[in-house]
Amino acid sequence: MTEMTSRERVLAALDHKETDRIPIAMVCGGINPPAMQALDEFLKVDRGINAQSYIDSFLDVAEIWVTGDFDQELDMWGVARKMISYGAGSYSEIVHYPLRKMETLQEIREYAFPRVGDMSVDLRVGEIKHLRKHSDQAIVLANANLFETSWYMRGFEQAFEDMLLHAELIHFIMDTVTTFFTDYFYEILKRCRGEIDMVFTADDIGHQDGLLLSLDMWEEFIKPYHVRINEMIHNMGAKVIYHTDGAVSEAVPGLMDMGIDVLQALQFSAANMDPQHLKNEFGKDLCFEGGMCVQKVLPYGSVEEVREECRRLISILGKNGGYLCGPSHFIQAGTPAENIAAYFDEAMGFYPFR
Repeated sequence: MTEMTSRERVLAALDHKETDRIPIAMVCGGINPPAMQALDEFLKVDRGINAQSYIDSFLDVAEIWVTGDFDQELDMWGVARKMISYGAGSYSEIVHYPLRKMETLQEIREYAFPRVGDMSVDLRVGEIKHLRKHSDQAIVLANANLFETSWYMRGFEQAFEDMLLHAELIHFIMDTVTTFFTDYFYEILKRCRGEIDMVFTADDIGHQDGLLLSLDMWEEFIKPYHVRINEMIHNMGAKVIYHTDGAVSEAVPGLMDMGIDVLQALQFSAANMDPQHLKNEFGKDLCFEGGMCVQKVLPYGSVEEVREECRRLISILGKNGGYLCGPSHFIQAGTPAENIAAYFDEAMGFYPFR
């Protein structure tokens, strides 16, 4: 087979066609700074290259993030965060939920939610057009996380309490957030039609052992809002890549009905998340991205175990296309650099479908 460009490779896979090699992506992922530094040091000694050049040589998907800067102390929704150190690295933690103490719909209505007119649409459009001109990668526009943004403002526990006791409050917040993201992303997609391949949406609905909420509650409070934005995305000619962590296999039929094209993260270390089952049951119509375990295999496996798991996932999920290979989330500090390199080396070289 003739060598494909990155974008050709990704689009063919999303069309459930086999490609010249497996597409590689790190959507809603990447390599945390301490692990990236370790990889850089390893590659300079082992191969005489730096980590960024290495990654650029194989990464088929580029992301343009137009929302969700978690490094900000105060974001556009009024959510305050601070950086927490855990020794090897740090993470961002919410310290202020602006809607948490509001008790009435009128109070929430009067809150100063962000407006599309306040966003730097021209700047974002320019970034996308520049990337499209100078890169052959597929482009993902990120990130519309509807329920997560709602609970970032309302508080995690309070948002679930609202579902049981104050439905009108959480519905209003979800509707407001969805309208913002839908209108904002529409303006970008309209001006970059044909240049953006996927839109990244997200809402974590699973934990290690099951769903965070019942399917009935998900159907009422979360799904309808994603249906709305997904319809707009499809009408603008892009596909939906949807992120959720956790044990979500029982929700997959509903996620497909919601309009997603690609299920992202694929936390196979969670309960009942079997790649063969997901491929057999849903792989004809649904694509997958991610799956390489960042909890156990990458940080604690041997180099050969990492390579073996990479081959296993490609063999299962890559058959007849429909798979973008990548880690299940951010590769964490402490992950051996030789394991990271072994994983991506194997992904670049292993393709049993020729």
